[in-house]
Amino acid sequence: MQCMNRGKMGRIVGLEQLEAERWRLKREGQRVVLTNGCFDLLHPGHVRYLREARGLGDVLIVALNSDRSVRLLKGSKRPILKEDERAEVMAALESVDYVTIFDEETPRELIARLLPDILVKGGDWGLDSIVGREEVEAAGGEVRSLHFVEGCSTTDLIGRIVARFGGNDRDGDS
Repeated sequence: MQCMNRGKMGRIVGLEQLEAERWRLKREGQRVVLTNGCFDLLHPGHVRYLREARGLGDVLIVALNSDRSVRLLKGSKRPILKEDERAEVMAALESVDYVTIFDEETPRELIARLLPDILVKGGDWGLDSIVGREEVEAAGGEVRSLHFVEGCSTTDLIGRIVARFGGNDRDGDS
């Protein structure tokens, strides 16, 4: 993915650029928090989760699943938003410092290269199932499962849209 021109370095960055930035931040003594996910349709659960994650450190990195990896995880009808659109939305959030996109089925390699001080996932993930846990803990970092907001998921949001609008694109409202 091309780096979008935002600010000094840009907030949407490739892994090589982000890796260099991560080690600069480490030298400065800043605590780096990393999370990963599809973040297909942004909803309040995402916003609260990202705010909580950012509160754990100085910098929050969001590793976004590529469109291909979302399809592997969620099925052929997902994602709803393309990876560049999802990255743009993530980068616009105040709590998010950097966004990168990964194409692998899991973010293990990315996590092993960045070795964040804190790796976080939502509360629907048990600590033993968080990919990258071993690498982060072996490097002296910590892994946390944050609060999960029930009924606040992309799947729930898609279900509400389908229930409300069915197959219709419009219901007469503008």
